Amino acid sequence: MMNWENLRFFVAIARSGTLSGAAKALDVDQATVSRRLMLLEAELGLKLIERLPREARLTAQGKIILAEALEIEACTFKIKRLSVANNAKREKVTISAPPVLAKHLFATNMLIFSQELPGVLISILSDVHFVSLSRLEADLAVRLSPGTQDSDIIKKIGKMDFALYAASSYCHREKPECWEFIAYPERVTNFEHKQWLDKIIGDKRVLCEMADLSHQYETVCSGVGVAGLPCFLADRDKRLVKLEVDESMLSLDIWIAKHPDRRSDPLVVHASNVISMILKKVGLGLK
Repeated sequence: MMNWENLRFFVAIARSGTLSGAAKALDVDQATVSRRLMLLEAELGLKLIERLPREARLTAQGKIILAEALEIEACTFKIKRLSVANNAKREKVTISAPPVLAKHLFATNMLIFSQELPGVLISILSDVHFVSLSRLEADLAVRLSPGTQDSDIIKKIGKMDFALYAASSYCHREKPECWEFIAYPERVTNFEHKQWLDKIIGDKRVLCEMADLSHQYETVCSGVGVAGLPCFLADRDKRLVKLEVDESMLSLDIWIAKHPDRRSDPLVVHASNVISMILKKVGLGLK
């Protein structure tokens, strides 16, 4: 009988394009990945991967086997999703959220989560990139854009408004022509908040660059520069003042996503309702 575990290693190699990348993704050493690939090729009597200096390239036979292996993987994850959804004894829920919400919404309201989900381990993944719900990387995903996975069930549950803020002690607060900004580094992926902030800044001076929105918040609170921050966070901070400008401010919808196989999962449904409740509590929920 074929060792299906070897196929999992083969798929990881194909996805990453290198043996070292597959080892990192699977959290094993590269020697293990190499051994698993050799075992699979010996089982099938086929050469699946060409090992080049900086690349693991699929052979023609490898491409054919990969297509079948991906179908097997998809069926495996479907079985796992259905088994998880029907496991009444499950005591953990994993929620993916953007870093700003993970820190300033979920962490600060964890008492409510623990009270509403007694006995449940609540795991919050602070992710900039989308996690895969089909691969069970999370049970639920809170996002600031609907995403591209057509299979996910997406629902809008809130709205997050942004504005420009400075510390009350900022020396140029009353002189817009002298404002200095806290911005994102150029290498950061071009997402909506960055696009809006770059447009606001224009040719004005950038004082410093921070890749994380929470770090931008802490920096502007120190008394230097101007930052574009979520209103739910900055409005309640007495150190900050909202700045009046002519430019349009940013507003991002908050979405929650779950996989169709989890639509009736009691724990997922309950956790989703708790998230909506907390958003309303802090003024981010839909009215």
